[in-house]
Amino acid sequence: MTLVPSPPQALAAPLPRLTTTVPKEYVHRASLAEVFLTGCTKQSETRFELTGQWPRAHTFFQSTDGKAHDPLLAAETFRQAGLFLAHSELGVPLGHHFVMWDLTFSAQSRHLRVGPAPTDIELTAVCTDVQRRGNRTSGFRMELSLRRGSTVVAMGGGRFTCVPPAVYRRMRGSRLDHSCPRRASAARPRPERDVLPPSTVGRLRTSDVVLSPTSRPDQWLLNPDLDHPVLFDHSGDHLPGMVLLEAARQAACRHTGTGTMTPSAMSTEFHRYAELDEPCWIEAAPAPPRGRTGTTVQVTGRQGPHRVFTSTVTG
Repeated sequence: MTLVPSPPQALAAPLPRLTTTVPKEYVHRASLAEVFLTGCTKQSETRFELTGQWPRAHTFFQSTDGKAHDPLLAAETFRQAGLFLAHSELGVPLGHHFVMWDLTFSAQSRHLRVGPAPTDIELTAVCTDVQRRGNRTSGFRMELSLRRGSTVVAMGGGRFTCVPPAVYRRMRGSRLDHSCPRRASAARPRPERDVLPPSTVGRLRTSDVVLSPTSRPDQWLLNPDLDHPVLFDHSGDHLPGMVLLEAARQAACRHTGTGTMTPSAMSTEFHRYAELDEPCWIEAAPAPPRGRTGTTVQVTGRQGPHRVFTSTVTG
């Protein structure tokens, strides 16, 4: 038998650059399905253009009728943009922790309707008040606008502090033993999830409700499902900021008594970590309106004598 050598193969053409998500580690998510950013172009040292995509049907960030994106999806996208830019553009190493001091957004509900395809989005992000220690970014503020085509859908921003692992260990101390929500729950059992009816807080599923009733009509216990696949996408030693935003939204919805309040704007300040092993009480009160239409509610979260967060919700 005579072996005939194969003809030399031409080098395969390089694959075209296709759309994919940014690395999940850059936005502190465990599931790729929960990553909403797809790319970034640097315009200057402090200005960036980002792209992203929202799914047509998200298991959590969706209106109860399934026809619109949840405005809090804009808040989560803003949060991801801040973490991504810190790691990819501002030189913050992976493994550093972040303190989010505030997060604001206003959204145009009429532009949040779900279309016949996933919603492609574009964001303009401007980083200001960038603080450095040596050659490392230690904090910054970010202002964003989010567009769908040429239409501005949402605007907002937030302020972040970047904390090295060794400093974070000193800050949190024994709290790091509660780096898994279920471990913290076992250390001090939480009450059974006797939560509010979903229809009274703008939700369809009991698993998405984060508030339990108390003897007061304007106060609730923060009692989220610690196995929730979106709110607790990854382990941590405190309650995530998005859980607190969801608590504020549900409290405002319950307070108005409509069961259908959709936030058009939220402005939230985070005063301290929300600990996993301490009760967090959520209170709501009417607030002066922030615009010509809609209702505004002031929501406060407390643990012991300390305020954890305050949120002004308009809808």
